Amino acid sequence: MATGMALTIGLNSVDPKHYAGWTGKLTACEADADDMASIAKSRDMKCETVLTKNATRANVIAGIHKASAALKSGDLFMLTYSGHGGQVKDINNEEPDHKDETWCLYDAEWIDDEIYAELGRFAAGVRILVFSDSCHSGSVIKMAYYHGTSLTRGPSPDSEPPRYRAMPPDVALATYRQNRKFYDDLQRAPGLKAAKDNVKASALLISGCADNQLSSDGAFNGLFTGTMLEVWNDGQFNKRFKTGGYRKFHREIVNRMPPDQTPHYFVAGTPNPAFEKQHPFTV
Repeated sequence: MATGMALTIGLNSVDPKHYAGWTGKLTACEADADDMASIAKSRDMKCETVLTKNATRANVIAGIHKASAALKSGDLFMLTYSGHGGQVKDINNEEPDHKDETWCLYDAEWIDDEIYAELGRFAAGVRILVFSDSCHSGSVIKMAYYHGTSLTRGPSPDSEPPRYRAMPPDVALATYRQNRKFYDDLQRAPGLKAAKDNVKASALLISGCADNQLSSDGAFNGLFTGTMLEVWNDGQFNKRFKTGGYRKFHREIVNRMPPDQTPHYFVAGTPNPAFEKQHPFTV
């Protein structure tokens, strides 16, 4: 019988000491992580949740190492992130826009190159399911960039401006300049490229938006996570749709989202069509 493990991450702020004085205050990211943990537990996954100050690079990486050491072919690992998306300078010249996308963990950013390399720790045949409710997250588990113009909506006259889960460009630059050696050394780490090129597991990402878009925060959940929860409907999705798998799940989420925030479907590692056709959250 297959085993399922999950790591759910939610940050309502970051450490201003690392982020050039910026706290990155958000509202609903911890709630997102808790709600994703509830789904994982309802599907009999062993789940660990790390929130804000506990969502450090060391704790997140340790959680992934724990899962990769335990899971074998046929098992499932679910990784979810809710928080700010950031960018650092791409010193390896792999990105057309010369920027690497990141997750803004509490004490420092986690670069997309590193995220993808960590997937290389999992055994062949492991299914990895990733949800990223953050800005610029369309392919955050692997290096890619989608050219285009963001269709950011302006606020309606009777509403507050939307609060986006994006590190402001001036903060991204200041954070990188303040910690330049740290981020450059991460990208130059021995074995990083080899690890990225050797992912034997099958990874599927459903992101909160495309790479050139922003993800909205909310009062109770992020816009993407809240919509995904509505579509999932405590498991009623699997009873309503007998076929279609994750692609159908993704399409139903997209159908309920505004045109300026389009959740992206992205696969990496070893192709596994059977995984994509399964009912969502099947262990």
